[in-house]
Amino acid sequence: MNSDPIADFLTRLRNASLAGHVDVVIPYSSLKHNLANLLKAEGYVRQVELKELPKTGFRQIRLVLQYDYSGRPVFGSIKRVSKPGLRKYFKADALPRIANGAGVAVVSTSKGLMSDRQARHDRLGGEVICTVF
Repeated sequence: MNSDPIADFLTRLRNASLAGHVDVVIPYSSLKHNLANLLKAEGYVRQVELKELPKTGFRQIRLVLQYDYSGRPVFGSIKRVSKPGLRKYFKADALPRIANGAGVAVVSTSKGLMSDRQARHDRLGGEVICTVF
């Protein structure tokens, strides 16, 4: 049993990109699906597909990874910030700027998951789930 499914999601994504895989399959949850769509919108993932296994009915998320022209992953670092044992909440003014604005912090707000730029624009604080750059 996995006690932190978001950390598992990020680890699978990191390991697949470092191994040079084209895609990675992750067990479905709505939070992970929203996180995958946010990573796609920010340009870190090329494609997000929702698959349902025929016999069991379980759903999976398939992410097609994004690489630069030299074959390296487009993100250099992807880290979990808020963990089950230590949650990290920030007000809109105090949200971290990742790599001086080049990266993105994923924030869970009352309006759903969004990037730190969008949360600052909407004047919303929340839990910082992870950082990507």
